[in-house]
Amino acid sequence: QVQLVESGGGSVQAGGSLRLSCEVSGGWLRINIMSWYRQAPGKQRELVARRTDNSYNYADSVKGRFDIVRDLAKNSGYLQMNELKVEDTAVYYCNANVWTPSAGSKDYWGQGTQVTVSS
Repeated sequence: QVQLVESGGGSVQAGGSLRLSCEVSGGWLRINIMSWYRQAPGKQRELVARRTDNSYNYADSVKGRFDIVRDLAKNSGYLQMNELKVEDTAVYYCNANVWTPSAGSKDYWGQGTQVTVSS
């Protein structure tokens, strides 16, 4: 069974950096698409960044500050967040479209990790 485990959240002052990690486990698998979403209190979950085989996509609010990495060799993904702003405060979720021999390609979610940016 595919599982996504996140780590790296925490508290930081505005202007600082954090790196979120997402480890994908579950036997023989391939990460087709790695994405990061976030959800702030009272707001809908939004896409922050996505990495496919052929493209990178970023929300306008994070372009130039965040960098998504998909490491196929390690079955992992990362979100490097620089120049953090107070409005980046949210729970961040890893999402991966993963192929396995038994289930084909399916979407999976991590448990979420809190990122708090203070002024």
